[in-house]
Amino acid sequence: MTARLIRRTTATRSRTAVVGALAVAGALLLSGCGDQTKNDKKDSGSAADSAPLADKLPQAIRDAGVIKVGSDIAYAPVEFKDKSGKTVGIDPDLADAMGKQLGVRFEFENGTFDTLLTGLRSKRYDIAMSAMTDTKDRQEGVDSDTGKKVGEGVDFVDYFTAGVSIYTRKGDDQSIKTWDDLCGKKVVVQRGTVSHDLAKEQAEKCPKGETLSIEAFDNDQQAQTRLRAGGADAGSSDFPVAAYAVKTSGGGKDFELVGEQVEAAPYGIAVAKSNTQLRDALKAALDAVIEDGSYGKVIAKWGVEAGAVDEATINGGK
Repeated sequence: MTARLIRRTTATRSRTAVVGALAVAGALLLSGCGDQTKNDKKDSGSAADSAPLADKLPQAIRDAGVIKVGSDIAYAPVEFKDKSGKTVGIDPDLADAMGKQLGVRFEFENGTFDTLLTGLRSKRYDIAMSAMTDTKDRQEGVDSDTGKKVGEGVDFVDYFTAGVSIYTRKGDDQSIKTWDDLCGKKVVVQRGTVSHDLAKEQAEKCPKGETLSIEAFDNDQQAQTRLRAGGADAGSSDFPVAAYAVKTSGGGKDFELVGEQVEAAPYGIAVAKSNTQLRDALKAALDAVIEDGSYGKVIAKWGVEAGAVDEATINGGK
């Protein structure tokens, strides 16, 4: 299954997905390389003594042996729970590889996507890693809906490139190919994502009498359930997530992708602006796993090679 990426004129704001022709064959069905939840105690403590980049971390994190990660763990294949309850996916696998460089364990804590930056600001988490798009609004702490300052912004360490897709019930695409085709219909999305933003922008463009109805949920699985049950005409999410749902839901019988991907943008790990030492340590760790091939293995494992980057970037979002 492939899809060609096109560029919309709207500004990218939130979570987005893989750019280009992305293969979603058997690799998407593989499990992650291990649980990254707090029950997994490996790579902590004395591991920092031998890790090549341990000295780049803030001393408090080195002493703790843990980086606390805020994440919406319901976004397969980026991060999700497998059948045994373990946290798996692209982000946990990359975190595991980075942890070996830094000598610490990345401890994923579940939260709804639209509260992750609040948790980061309150120091509940050290970082947020959850298929989060690096945007200027987030860098500057601006609410994308109101344009108002809502708090201190964050820095991003960008590690992936990505776009957004529309999907429908299989065999019932209702001639939907573009966002304009959603006018007069109902779409389900995850709250606080780029899909949500694009849907709201599209609703403002729809002609009178062809209202676009939007139903937003705390997570993408809830949106999929609503669409599967016939409660909406279409859904929208990051391309790898939509593609994974198409491949796996109902054994591939529930959904189909329609139209083309839009809104290419980087995924970034969010870090408090005051924590530049941690930010720079994460960048160094990402560059190291890209260089040693660990990054490429993770990306290939999940079938998302088209979104790979050659180096980590700080605040590359527009």
